[in-house]
Amino acid sequence: MNIVTTDLPDVFIIEPLVFGDERGFFFESYNERNFLQATGVTARFVQDNHSNSVRGVLRGLHYQLHHPQGKLVRVVHGEVFDVAVDLRRSSPTFGQSISCVLSAENKRMLWVPPGFAHGFLTLSETAEFLYKTTEYWHAGDERSILWNDATLAIDWPLQNITPTLSPKDLAGIAFNAAEMYA
Repeated sequence: MNIVTTDLPDVFIIEPLVFGDERGFFFESYNERNFLQATGVTARFVQDNHSNSVRGVLRGLHYQLHHPQGKLVRVVHGEVFDVAVDLRRSSPTFGQSISCVLSAENKRMLWVPPGFAHGFLTLSETAEFLYKTTEYWHAGDERSILWNDATLAIDWPLQNITPTLSPKDLAGIAFNAAEMYA
């Protein structure tokens, strides 16, 4: 696997080694030993999630306050614009974000560490999004920051896309009013 560093030192883009021929392809989507060796991240994954979204669905920016989740995310069908935002007040990159395109074609994965908010916008007609988490989902602990918060100024690729949001995401709070990590 190839590890691509980002402007946020704890966030990695992971490019798996893909073996392909006329029959199709094969790659390891996760190998604990190789992940640790390549990133230095000791992650114990406890839950796998799978979502399907249509073009224009924007999910996020989500995080859990008391049970922060690290997420290893990837797309197995379609394409998304993926975003991670550092919510750790003690971090030198607090309030900064990183974004990348994840797709079934590029097979890239993104490691979003605990202490970050996460969200994505579906760019293709449909997208199937898979992610492993280091903590279980706790409904009462989940928070949502406004996807279009002016302080964060995330440059979502909205050309010809009107975002569709859940009621929870429509009610997201401003970054400056959000509860954060220490």
